[in-house]
Amino acid sequence: MTLQRKIVIATRASRLALWQAEHVQARLVEIYPDMRVELLKLSTRGDEILDRSLSKVGGKGLFVKELENALLDGRADLAVHSLKDVPVDMQAPFELSTIMQRADCRDAFVSNEYATLAELPEGAVVGTSSLRREAQLRARFPHLKIEPLRGNLDTRLGKLDSGQYAAIILAVAGLERLGLADRIRSRISVEDSLPAAGQGALGIEILQSRSDLLELLTPLSCHATTACALAERAVSRALGGSCQVPLAAFAEVDVRNIYIRALVASPDGKTIYRAQAQGLIPDAQTLGLQVAEQLIAQGAGVILSALSIQT
Repeated sequence: MTLQRKIVIATRASRLALWQAEHVQARLVEIYPDMRVELLKLSTRGDEILDRSLSKVGGKGLFVKELENALLDGRADLAVHSLKDVPVDMQAPFELSTIMQRADCRDAFVSNEYATLAELPEGAVVGTSSLRREAQLRARFPHLKIEPLRGNLDTRLGKLDSGQYAAIILAVAGLERLGLADRIRSRISVEDSLPAAGQGALGIEILQSRSDLLELLTPLSCHATTACALAERAVSRALGGSCQVPLAAFAEVDVRNIYIRALVASPDGKTIYRAQAQGLIPDAQTLGLQVAEQLIAQGAGVILSALSIQT
């Protein structure tokens, strides 16, 4: 392999996105000490539109577009994303080349007054940016008031601290990566809040034409996380997963086997369809498709169609 002398990583300018890009930068420098690895910091539409929920302004792809433009015009060689923000229907000329080891994929309960969701009194205001979280919260705790929560991690915590919310739901991984684990009052079990596809993992995007980068990035790839992500993203892709769909998919591996479970919910949480499958790791994507078919057979298509009409 002929090593490049310089690699440029495109990243969003938010504190969490920078941590993610700097993590990849540090790993590359560790593996290839003679290589220069630089960051290209960009602002995205997803970062700039803070007065509306993602589901109303175009979805998570808003966090990716500007970074992809930097790949296209040669300003950057690769882009680092939180995998759950990467659209599952990635098209040419782009390629998701690498999926790194997953951190804690659970959702975090964050509050200054209460230790768990179960402690919240009737009418307590809970903030979340995710329809997936909202639907599961409404199903388990119909007495709570769920309100939208946008902004970067520090902005969201600031809104909690100013008293706008009794509690907020965030990703455990993001809080831990920024040294804010002490803000977590409790980690919500996957049984109570099934994660989003790819939650907790980092993905690296390149141009399909940059085959020279594939071998270079191989040491960053995690086999187990990649298998889980392929299964989870297969569910999401088959169901048209996006910010407009309350959809969760979570897979785990055990030696040679993979176990995946998923759900589709109505936004009000009154209807939730659940499915699961288990098989060999090489069949990860096929198992994801089987789970999606189970959900559709149960009636998830009705929810998906209704949401498609609304959007």
